[in-house]
Amino acid sequence: MKENDNLQEKVAIITGGGSGIGYGCASYLKEAGAKVAIFDVDKASGERARRQLGLDAFLAGDVSSSADCKRAIQELSRQFGHIDILINSAGVIRRRSVVDLTEEQWDLVIDVSLKGTFLMSKYAIPIMERQGGSIINIGSGWGLKGGPKAAAYCAAKGGVVNLTRAMAIDHGPQNIRVNCICPGDVDTPLLRSEALQLGEDEVSFMSEAADRPLARVGTPADIAKAVFFLASDLSSWVTGAVIVVDGGGLA
Repeated sequence: MKENDNLQEKVAIITGGGSGIGYGCASYLKEAGAKVAIFDVDKASGERARRQLGLDAFLAGDVSSSADCKRAIQELSRQFGHIDILINSAGVIRRRSVVDLTEEQWDLVIDVSLKGTFLMSKYAIPIMERQGGSIINIGSGWGLKGGPKAAAYCAAKGGVVNLTRAMAIDHGPQNIRVNCICPGDVDTPLLRSEALQLGEDEVSFMSEAADRPLARVGTPADIAKAVFFLASDLSSWVTGAVIVVDGGGLA
């Protein structure tokens, strides 16, 4: 790895880092030399991830809370002195149509995925402006096309995709790059929970999820590799981009 390809001395904050894609990103970026802090509402999984991966910090909090997001950014900025990378990975899904969704379920999905991305970026960008930085939002293939019984999730992830573009325009002059990765089905607790929500057999559900040109579901490491590209100087002229990492599913 060339010197400018690694993340030595970079500080990365990852929301939803206690499990799934966020956990995979934390592991990969730590190995690449970054100082990694995770922010997760689940204290048990966050502490476990910190211990297992040897991370530099874990803060418990809710990404849909302005006060929690502001506190997290302030505390981590004081601890590390700067923030170079923000990965907005926290998300939830409720497999319902608009008719079947409750208002509370709609609010939960929108607040965690979309509002959480807004709030963490709102407080991180003024810190990043000092030296530039990279914000990587985790969207979804269903942010680019529709999906069945996932109205709130599709709306939230579609919002994340276009919020990414707007932020890239606004903050490019401060050398802050903002990009979005749209994964396909990745083997995470979130994906497996969908089988339960839909009342389907988990084995059959996961088998159907693998029905794509590369004939498998993704792994958190598959997404983390794309995150590393966008976090590093390898992507120094990439901003406002939406990168699909889905084994060919959208194709």
